[in-house]
Amino acid sequence: MPKMKTHSGTQKRVKRTASGKLKVSSANKGHLLSAKSKASKRRHKNGSFVSPSDHKRIKQQIANVK
Repeated sequence: MPKMKTHSGTQKRVKRTASGKLKVSSANKGHLLSAKSKASKRRHKNGSFVSPSDHKRIKQQIANVK
């Protein structure tokens, strides 16, 4: 049986915290920021954690990432 490969797209977007949670960055902060409100830009500044329903699937995709 061949080895499981890490999904390279997921590997670039997800970081694992020390406690084992999966952290992702927020969308909607790349461009056209002049049209967005200050509050909206502030809310998207920080990342968020992967929802529990997606946790198992994403964990499988990045099984080999530290």
